[in-house]
Amino acid sequence: MSFTESAQDMRDELVELRHSLHTTPEVGLSLPRTQEKVLAALDGLPLEITTGQSLSSVTAVLRGGRPGPAVLLRGDMDALPVSERNDLAFISQHEGRMHACGHDLHTAMLAGAAHLLAGRREELAGDVIFMFQPGEEGFEGAKHMIEEGVLDAAGERAVAAYGMHVVSAMLPPALFVSRPGPIMAAADTFLVTVKGRGGHGSTPQRALDPIPAACEMVTALQTLVTRQFDVFDPVVITVGSFHAGTADNVIPDDARFEATIRTFSKEHRTLVKRRVVELVEGIAAAHGLGVEASFGMGYPVTVNDATEAEFAGRTVDDLFGPGRFFVAPQPVMGSEDFSYVLENVPGAFVFLGACPDGRDPATAPYNHSPEAMFSDSVLPDGAALYASLAHTRLARAAQ
Repeated sequence: MSFTESAQDMRDELVELRHSLHTTPEVGLSLPRTQEKVLAALDGLPLEITTGQSLSSVTAVLRGGRPGPAVLLRGDMDALPVSERNDLAFISQHEGRMHACGHDLHTAMLAGAAHLLAGRREELAGDVIFMFQPGEEGFEGAKHMIEEGVLDAAGERAVAAYGMHVVSAMLPPALFVSRPGPIMAAADTFLVTVKGRGGHGSTPQRALDPIPAACEMVTALQTLVTRQFDVFDPVVITVGSFHAGTADNVIPDDARFEATIRTFSKEHRTLVKRRVVELVEGIAAAHGLGVEASFGMGYPVTVNDATEAEFAGRTVDDLFGPGRFFVAPQPVMGSEDFSYVLENVPGAFVFLGACPDGRDPATAPYNHSPEAMFSDSVLPDGAALYASLAHTRLARAAQ
């Protein structure tokens, strides 16, 4: 029986696990109930299981029947601090927490892949590492698991790693998408405090007003992007937070803003870090103001190995037939901490369209929305692809 047929046979179990995870979402690095459910889903399988020391991770190693290298499959498990607004029988039971990014599907699919591969363990020419990861949403969970040894959990460094991510919009249902090279951006933060001297709004000449200078900085950052960076190696700077003042007739002492900065190359990431600081310091000096500027490094660029990305596409074609895999013409500006894995192991990150029936992918609420919804129908396909990637990659290494 093929992986796709076996996965369809376990569809009900996958849906049940996904719904159970969805009702009890947990945020961050500590996911005790989620970890408990994953361990229960893996119970009885011939796996070597360890749990995290600094986070509620689960690492499971399946030893193949024949000698060979190790391949890693990753599924993230954490939710978001979002209050769900959906009409579902399995809606989140916790106000302020929601699986708005589909990680409940990733977890269920990876658990399904463990079952599929355990059933064909004797065929495996090597080992499979199942990486159930907390803390993807801004907590660097992958980095923590790497520090605790997940990449070497089978005894030697994995030779390839694969991750998957569902999307609630933009892609047609059941379509797999990837690309060689950069697929997701680095995400860094830029924090600025402009320091002036407060005073009365009627006599600005007697104060040092930080607000006009801060506003000038915000607009100048956009000009910086369009005039100092190559459009074919994109940089995005978005100021998402701006705070100053308490009343209409009071000039405040300071003004603060925060920005997210997205880049796709190490060169631009390094350059933009230097240039944004120089820009705000120059504008502040021109206005006779002080400024504190800090650049926080976030997730690095998610870079697919070209050979592994091509292999992932061929695997989709072999499993599901032509028309189910699409090569993305360009990367997306979102970020992923699977980037830390791909900095250490060649691999591929794949998107999977999971827009529910009755919703238009072009207009449906996207991931992170309180109204985001994901179709259960993709669970067997995701599990089958995870399993096939590991099975086929190990077979290729044995040739």
